[in-house]
Amino acid sequence: MKKIILASQSPRRKELLKKLHIDFSAVSPNYDEKINTDEFSEKLIENIAMQKALSILDFVSQCIVISADTVVVCENKILGKPKNETQAVKMLELLSGKTHKVVTSVFIIDSETKKSDIRSVTSYVTFNKLDKATIENYVNTCKPLDKAGSYGIQELDDTFIKKVEGSFDNIVGLPTETVKEMIDNIIQK
Repeated sequence: MKKIILASQSPRRKELLKKLHIDFSAVSPNYDEKINTDEFSEKLIENIAMQKALSILDFVSQCIVISADTVVVCENKILGKPKNETQAVKMLELLSGKTHKVVTSVFIIDSETKKSDIRSVTSYVTFNKLDKATIENYVNTCKPLDKAGSYGIQELDDTFIKKVEGSFDNIVGLPTETVKEMIDNIIQK
């Protein structure tokens, strides 16, 4: 099997890919993934995932490149990574008592044949109604500034989460079952 490159330095994506028992190395993509709108579009997120992978193709050979982008969407607005603790608190207050979706777009390409696959996976998370003290404690304790929507699902307990629908791994940052299907698809094309 060809070498697998993960176009990401996310510790969460690395851990998730390890679950597939695939040997891989991680490379930082050379792409500014800043989103200039808060209006959600699956195509927008898919383009970011694709650009991350394409940004490293000139530096790798004979491999399969995997990249992804994950966003939290509430009321059709993208909640990215918060700039500071105040913004993190505001995002969590917005999510409090509501159902929102988490969308991860995955792009996989064979650097040699240029065969590729792109898919988006959506999961739904319903938060309990949260009081300000609970939110502020989480933000101060867990420092979620590097996480879309200001939270990491793997850090939350029943105080926060009422219900999860869909792939849990997707919410963490990489839908492993879909990634496995996509790799098999690329290899067999």
